[in-house]
Amino acid sequence: MIDFNNASFMKLKEVQTAEGTNLVAPMLVDGEEVLHTFKTIRDMVIFTNKRIISVNVQGITGTKKDFTSMPYSKIQVFSVETAGTLDLDAELTVWFSGVGKVKFEFKSNFDISAFNKLLSNYIL
Repeated sequence: MIDFNNASFMKLKEVQTAEGTNLVAPMLVDGEEVLHTFKTIRDMVIFTNKRIISVNVQGITGTKKDFTSMPYSKIQVFSVETAGTLDLDAELTVWFSGVGKVKFEFKSNFDISAFNKLLSNYIL
């Protein structure tokens, strides 16, 4: 489960969408599709057209996983920060009604502006 008092995903690297689709396919609802999949060393964040799914891989073997679903309908505010000269990572911060905020930090080669536009289509 995400600790919304200290929820932060650092250094997310985009991976093939199929990797996220294969993992969450059994829990997707009708009409839901994976848009982007990101990975840290073990954990994943999957953006669909309806929600953000956080996958927290647990244990030594990594077979136990915690899936947290954060629907776009519960987003009150979101913010993007583009990469700069010294700070090469882009950031997305999302505030969810009733639970708090989650911060996603993407590696520098990710186009956060285009991603902002894509998410805006589903959030607004």
